[in-house]
Amino acid sequence: MTASPLFAEGETLWSPHVRANPFPLYQRMREEFPAARITDPGTGMHFWLLTRYADVVSIVRDPRFTQDPSRLPDEVRQRYFSHKNRALTQHLVTADPPDHTRRRSLVSKAFTPRRIEELRPRIKELCSELLEKLMAQGSGADFLKVLAFPLPIMVIAEMLGIPPEDGDQFREWTQTFFTPPSKDAQEKTRNVHQLFINYLEGIFEQRRQQPRDDLISALLAVQEQGDRLSAEELTSMVFVLLVGGYETTGNLLGNGLLALLQHPEQLQRLREDRSLIPSAVEEMLRYCGPFELSILRFAKEDMELHGQRIQAHEAVRVNYLAADRDAGQFSEPDRFDVGRTPNKHVAFGHGIHFCLGAPLARLEAAIAFEVLLERLPELRLATAPEKLVWRPSAQSRGLASLPLAF
Repeated sequence: MTASPLFAEGETLWSPHVRANPFPLYQRMREEFPAARITDPGTGMHFWLLTRYADVVSIVRDPRFTQDPSRLPDEVRQRYFSHKNRALTQHLVTADPPDHTRRRSLVSKAFTPRRIEELRPRIKELCSELLEKLMAQGSGADFLKVLAFPLPIMVIAEMLGIPPEDGDQFREWTQTFFTPPSKDAQEKTRNVHQLFINYLEGIFEQRRQQPRDDLISALLAVQEQGDRLSAEELTSMVFVLLVGGYETTGNLLGNGLLALLQHPEQLQRLREDRSLIPSAVEEMLRYCGPFELSILRFAKEDMELHGQRIQAHEAVRVNYLAADRDAGQFSEPDRFDVGRTPNKHVAFGHGIHFCLGAPLARLEAAIAFEVLLERLPELRLATAPEKLVWRPSAQSRGLASLPLAF
């Protein structure tokens, strides 16, 4: 397969200047190559990338695709998933109905609107504590390190029943999970996966001996009532809740705050009307969302899409960030508007695979920005925007650091 004309020689989705600003490239892709063949330079693996909003919405309902690795031929499964531990892939995201329906029902009760709303006082308390630490560090304090990532890991750890002091360890592990894949990194990823599994098994054993009022104890109780939840499914569910439960929110807080600081008129608008905070969070999700590439889907049969022939068992991904800047769906998509309505973005996915933790992420973000606006009236960047570094992943979009002055 020849290189796509979209890319200059040596350029990829992972190139530093594309990571810093992928939107011009995504606009070209939507207009010229809405189904583009991409080669991952780290692994040499190929996948088709869809960048239009309509495709993101329709593919989740398209029975010609599967997300379940077990439905693939051995050769395909080995090629794409050999570096992943099976005990961490039996979760909601890698399942088709009816397995997806069964697994989701087991954890959905922990994310009801009522239960999430009950967390509001505790989230506000944690935000205030972390903001005190940020302010104590003075000008140049890293918002991501001090507040954006510690907040969601504390919240999800408390929900699951995991000691909060292990948060730094989770952060280190998940950075490995979101590092751009490469042949050299696969062995490290496998080792980290095993460390994660060993850690969780220790927690599970503790909860079997001494159950608590937490989500892990609840899931273990379900497991012991019958064969509805296997050991691998249990480990995978907790894994995806931990990783997805704070990686997404941490990047949402960082990307969203940067967008506000780069649009001072919108920041002022928010200061003058705090009732706009919920819609501002939605606009942050659309304008600079925390995820770009979906997980892999696979064609069950040969098909044609946007003039491209996709063969059975080829991998396909959708690009949420590109879809949320699609002019076919959003008026003036490159304009940041904290009062935008309607705003049917796909930052949390779409359909049956819509992010289970979306209500929690929204609540954490709304409270965090409320506290920031209240406590830091002189908030600004402590460095020039062009000096900010974006992490190299094309799957999870986020900054390496966000130094603030106040």
